Amino acid sequence: MSNPTPVIDIKGLHKAYGALEVIKGVDISAHRGDVISLIGSSGSGKSTILRCANLLEDSQQGEILFKGEPVKWKGTGHGRHPSDAKQVLRIRTNLSMVFQQFNLWAHLTVLQNVMEAPVTVLGRNKAEVEEKARHYLNKVGIGDKADVYPAQMSGGQQQRAAIARGLAMEPEALLFDEPTSALDPELEQEVVRVIKDLASEGRTMMIVTHDMKMAHDVSDHVVFLHEGLIEEEGAPDTLFGAPKSERLRQFLSSTMAV
Repeated sequence: MSNPTPVIDIKGLHKAYGALEVIKGVDISAHRGDVISLIGSSGSGKSTILRCANLLEDSQQGEILFKGEPVKWKGTGHGRHPSDAKQVLRIRTNLSMVFQQFNLWAHLTVLQNVMEAPVTVLGRNKAEVEEKARHYLNKVGIGDKADVYPAQMSGGQQQRAAIARGLAMEPEALLFDEPTSALDPELEQEVVRVIKDLASEGRTMMIVTHDMKMAHDVSDHVVFLHEGLIEEEGAPDTLFGAPKSERLRQFLSSTMAV
């Protein structure tokens, strides 16, 4: 039986930039082994939710819990910030974020990129970290690129290196923010294959994506966001096969048109 305490639990989340409210009260939970995809048009708040979950952005209202532990806040509204820096670091190191633009260090080799955070942030033994880093590079299919610099690799290879870097932290969950949108279709498939493999291993993941086929194939649960609110959510077969809301039907007809 699955652990009843979610790895990530977002309750009543509100986020605004000045007067512009982009998240207007959202609840999302990811239990261990869940793969949750967030879909919706640009500006619907998908990436912002992910960044709030990882505490890269401050939210103004609502609770964020990591394995049942609530984030500690000080202040209110636009003055609200996490109050415990150690807690923030602990949560961030357990929620590895994979960005759209890879964010690899250009001056480090791929292997050094993957090793950097476990050694410097977690203080792990360098030899052990190197062994694990090579394991994860093999896992994502670029073990032969360990000593290459990011600029010498394709976008698909760079994104797979970014995924290996996230895995090297051995996190409780992986957060993917549009992991394939900067790639051309052929390279996109390399990354989708890796994400599918991770999903089949029962890893906990939250994925913001424009790729409806991937969302359908890898997710346990899909959340459709519209103007900062959850318009509809459910199992992928139901959501894609029999959408209830007119807005979701419109969105799917425009994104899945051949």
